[in-house]
Order: sequence, then C-alpha cells, then structure tokens
Amino acid sequence: MSRHDLGEPAADISGARRFQTRKYKAVGWPVAGLIVLGFCGLVMAGVTTSKVGLMPALVGAAAALLPVAVVFIAIVWIDRWEPEPPMLLLGAFLWGVGGATACSLLLNDAMTELGNVLFGPTDHRFFVTAVMGPLVEEAAKALFVVALWFRRRSEFNGLVDGIVYAALTAAGFAFTENILYFGKAFAAGGLGGVGGGVVAVFILRGVLAPFSHPLFSSMFGIGIGLASRTDDKKLRLLYPLVGYFAAVVLHAVWNAATLLGGAEFLNVYFLIMVPIFFGTGWLVAWQRKREQRIVIRQLPVLERAGLIVRSEMEMLATLAGRRGWLRKVRRSAGHEAAKAVRDYQIAVTELAFLQHRADQGHTTSAARRARRERLIADLKHARRSAAGTQQAIQTARIKLDELTQRNLKRPSNSRRPPNPRGPVQRSRD
Repeated sequence: MSRHDLGEPAADISGARRFQTRKYKAVGWPVAGLIVLGFCGLVMAGVTTSKVGLMPALVGAAAALLPVAVVFIAIVWIDRWEPEPPMLLLGAFLWGVGGATACSLLLNDAMTELGNVLFGPTDHRFFVTAVMGPLVEEAAKALFVVALWFRRRSEFNGLVDGIVYAALTAAGFAFTENILYFGKAFAAGGLGGVGGGVVAVFILRGVLAPFSHPLFSSMFGIGIGLASRTDDKKLRLLYPLVGYFAAVVLHAVWNAATLLGGAEFLNVYFLIMVPIFFGTGWLVAWQRKREQRIVIRQLPVLERAGLIVRSEMEMLATLAGRRGWLRKVRRSAGHEAAKAVRDYQIAVTELAFLQHRADQGHTTSAARRARRERLIADLKHARRSAAGTQQAIQTARIKLDELTQRNLKRPSNSRRPPNPRGPVQRSRD
C-alpha cells in the first residue's frame, strides 16, 4: 500500500481516536449481551440436566457437537465477502442456545396445556408438534434477527447477511435441542444402534437433517435480506412476514412427517426438504457472485476517489487474491499487520456495497449519509495502519508482480478474471 491521502498528523490522530471510540461503543453492548446470553445458556444446561440426568446430558452434548460444528462452519463460510462482526455472530448463536430455547420451552409448555384442553391428553400431540411448535420456535429464533434489524440495520447488505444471522440462531437452537434428544435416547436405550438409542437419533438429526433448523429459519433470513434492499415501508414489513410464514410451514411439514414416519417421512425428505435445501444453496452461491460483481464494479470508483490505489484492485477483486495477500503479510509482517490489512479489505467491501446502493438511489437518509462518512473514515484509518508497516507494502507489490506474471503466462484464449476497471461512472462524494 501507499501513504496516499494520509492528511495532517493531527487529523490522523483525531480520526484514529474517533475510530477507537466507535469501536469501543460497538463492542460494549455486544459484550454485555453475550454475558446475558451466556447466563441463559447456563440456565438451559441446568434445565436439560434436570430433565435427562447428568450423564445423558453429557453424552447428548458430545453427540451434538459434531453436527453443530459442521453447520456453524458452513454458515460462516458463506459469509466471506463481508464477514459480520464476530461478537454479533456469537451472539446470534448463543441466543439460539439459550434465549430461543428458553422462550420455546416456556411457551411450548403453555401450548401443551392448551392442547390438553382442546383435544384431550391423548390427542394433542399433533397440534403441539406440527402446529404450535413451529409457530413458537420460529418466532423465538427470529427475535434476535428482528432486534438486530432494528438496532443495527447497517449490518444487513442483502440476502446472505439475513441468512447468516437467522441460520446461526437456528444452529444454536438445534444444538440445545439435540442435547435433549440425544440425552433422552441415551437414558432410554444407551448408545444403541440403527434401531434405537443415541445412534438411531444421531442418524436422523445429525446425519440426515443437521441443517433442518437452519433451513427453516433461513426463510425468515431471506425475508430480512430482501427488506434490507428496499426503501418501501410496506415491503419492509411484508418480506419478513412472508419469510416467517415460509419458515413455519417448512417446520410444520417436517414435524408432521416425523410423526407419520415410514414412507411419508422419506417422501417429505427427498421430495420437499432436499430440493429446498439445494435451492437455498444455489441462492446463496448466486448471491455471493452478485456481491463479488458489486465489489468489482465499485473498485474503480473507490480508486478514482483516492480511497484505494490501482495496485490493490486485482487483489481486492477475488477472495483468492485477498487470502493470498493476507497470508503473505502474516508470514512477513506478523499478525498485527495482517489484521490491519483484513480491516482494510472489509472496509473496502462495506463501502463498495454502500456506494452501490447510492448508485441505485437508496442513500437519501441522513443516517446512511453519516454511515458513508464513517465508513470512509474507517477505511482511511485501516489504510494508515496497514501502510505503517513496510513489509505490508512490499508484500502487496510482490503479490501484484505474481499476478502480473501469471496473467502474462496465461494463453490468450483462456478465461480471464473479471476486469475491475469496467465501464463504471464515477460517483461524487
């Protein structure tokens, strides 16, 4: 990197202080929230232990770790273009582990009593499992996403962000639920085999359907993502409601299929759930490519505005280029220099998304204009931090030379990566 657009030293110090002040404010509330959610998680651990016993709860927790780890890694993996704040990601997961499960437990108990009154003690199972359960559980999981939508709306730049937060709350919810199911299975039949016990339940919940809860809640996340891309107040309300309704319907169909069992369950699994799962995966992949195209189109705008330099554009245009840049900086300059470059890459991406919305006429509010100014200040601060390390500058030049040599060796008829200096009109600050 270069020291372009550094400004006066006094202004630099003032900007750094403002950056740190915003950073501490942004971290303070999430930390307090994590403490509360951690307490809720401990309460739910105690509740689970009281229901199945200490040893079954420990076995259930051990069995539940594998599927939740796979799901968590997959969710975070799809959010690589503009990674969400780690505190918020952890908060979403912990809300699912403690808050959502606690709400669901209390409300489901009330719904069970209502089912007893309406249908009798022997016929209320379908009502509670396939009707009220999905309504209550999807609402409980969605509470965190709704709160984040009202409190930190700037964190939502599209469908991927909505899916990530909703799916993480669902992953946490499924983790606690799996502990309970696995614990009950162990208490009743030990480890067992394919016909019963922990192994049978693990095959159903950990192998066949580890993404079931995240898939249901992703429908609501898609609704929030769509709402983040419109200024129409009616659509902002309609999209989340439709997403919640879709999540409830999917959840209800799945629960009904598990009650019916046999051929009915297999039909629902292969004819409904599997296609919807792959369809959602395709949507996520398409959205990630769309995010890359947005960044590529906005890089020339940021370069002409003096916020980035030409030598960085190709490295910023692909995830592979960004990862290679970070690896070389980490090896040659250490963790702090790599962190500064990482902050810089994220700031570039966020500003590119905001500039894209400006090009579409969606940045008329004072709050969005203020956020744009904050993002520009943060980007400049991250650039100064990274530019202060000579190794980072040299690494960027080495990486650029490698990319240039690779392009020179590529046959003329081979496919080239997208050109970040496409025909983009310059936006005015």
